[in-house]
Amino acid sequence: MANNVSRYFYLIILTFLISSCAQKRLLETTGPAKDVDIVSATMPAKVISIRPGAERTRHYFHKLKHDKRVAVVANQTSLVHETHLVDTLLSEGINVVKVFSPEHGFRGIAEAGALINNQTDAKTGLPIISLYGNSKKPSPEDLEQIDIVIFDLQDVGARFYTYISTLTLVMEACAENNIPILVLDRPNPHGFYVDGPVLEPEYQSFVGMHPIPVVHGMTMAEYARMINGERWLKGEAQADLDWVECSGYTHKSYYSLPVRPSPNLPDMDAIYLYPSLCFFEGTHVSVGRGTDFPFTVIGHPWFKHGSFIFTPESKPEAVNPPHKSKKCYGYNLRDSAESIIQKPGIRLNWLLEMYQADSSKSTFFSSFFNKLAGNAELRQQIEAGFTEQQIKDSWQPGIQQFMEIRQKYLLYRDF
Repeated sequence: MANNVSRYFYLIILTFLISSCAQKRLLETTGPAKDVDIVSATMPAKVISIRPGAERTRHYFHKLKHDKRVAVVANQTSLVHETHLVDTLLSEGINVVKVFSPEHGFRGIAEAGALINNQTDAKTGLPIISLYGNSKKPSPEDLEQIDIVIFDLQDVGARFYTYISTLTLVMEACAENNIPILVLDRPNPHGFYVDGPVLEPEYQSFVGMHPIPVVHGMTMAEYARMINGERWLKGEAQADLDWVECSGYTHKSYYSLPVRPSPNLPDMDAIYLYPSLCFFEGTHVSVGRGTDFPFTVIGHPWFKHGSFIFTPESKPEAVNPPHKSKKCYGYNLRDSAESIIQKPGIRLNWLLEMYQADSSKSTFFSSFFNKLAGNAELRQQIEAGFTEQQIKDSWQPGIQQFMEIRQKYLLYRDF
């Protein structure tokens, strides 16, 4: 009996030593540890880390060498670990010649809606072409002498978050100029559900270009595949599209963004609440722009029933916020963010309550509301006194039709 126990422990120790040597040999033969996935056969799947496409460098570095002239669509979220993608590429001798920047700019400090001019990156000397200035689409001149475009932006997963519109127009420009585009995929923090009204064609704008729900549940690469597959580019063109998938990600994953995607989404509470609260941007209710907690509160000077008080002031990320220097009464919704994970879906109860409490309902909505909603029906339903459940029930046929289309383009296991 004692001999058997000794042999058993000897085999465990021997197995551990062999495994350690094998892992050490793997590191020695596959290059830097930053691009090696080592997962024990006994490691439970839930602890496997999620790695964005940009970090999986061995899957795309080789496509960028041989003197290819590379343009990059990037911002402050475009990181390879803690180093910016552009700096990473240049350090590897890759010939980056131009940067395109989306809304909020290359360094992500401009407030929402602020026009951004072309400039030069102080660190690298590279020209930065704004895709949120006088033009939102690269021109043929912008793409002259470019061999490939890399697209790497962290999306939030809501239709009215403009990075998917930038993706569309960059793909369109690449298709028109016969330039391949490579999407470095990143997880969608709202990738675990689909909800909201589907956009109707007459309400297309830069905050909604395609017939999708508000929360589409797709990553950038999946969405790019759908743009191509559904022929949504002008003239039904198709881009020469390639992508690098995330590792360790599924649509059941809850991904915490390491960098704020834009100035007024400072943390995950704001990000989880964003699809529900962004509707207020089409009303005269404040979502906390001009405070230290945007998109986690709602309020207005006339709303006297709320339990939370805040006063918007001018800040770099919100120079002239709604109700600047006025005391707003409303609600702190931060504690509600967790419920989005527990019961995924857009919340309309706050919007309905604020509307019903408004003593001057004729001025509650602005013309921007229908663009955010993607239709005129949502406003009409609210004005007619529909309940939240009645409104959400009306979304279901459009959502089901979209889900069938979406399924064709998924790269990761669905929720």
